[in-house]
Amino acid sequence: VQLQAFGGGLVQTGGSLRLHCAASGRTFGSYNMGWFRQAPGKEREFVAAIRWTGGSTDYADSVKGRFTISRDNAKNTVYLQMNSLKSEDTAVYYCTAVVGVLVYWGQETLVTVSS
Repeated sequence: VQLQAFGGGLVQTGGSLRLHCAASGRTFGSYNMGWFRQAPGKEREFVAAIRWTGGSTDYADSVKGRFTISRDNAKNTVYLQMNSLKSEDTAVYYCTAVVGVLVYWGQETLVTVSS
């Protein structure tokens, strides 16, 4: 499984960005997908996830109500809509795919929120 994340950039506090991650594989619909991030000097942390069965979602408390994860299985793509961005959302963001017991990490995309 190969993953490529896009959509990062520079945005002001309170602004929005939409990340998307394109995945390879003919069975994308069976992947559990997620987003993680790593801020400078901090450990990588979970942001959001969406399951392949039923599309249920999970979010880190720090992004609940501001971020929305979604997926389009026809396009092999997962999205992360980020609204009301804060300076503490500045990080490199990674998308992940969980296929059975295997975890795949994609290339990062940088999000910078300026105050």
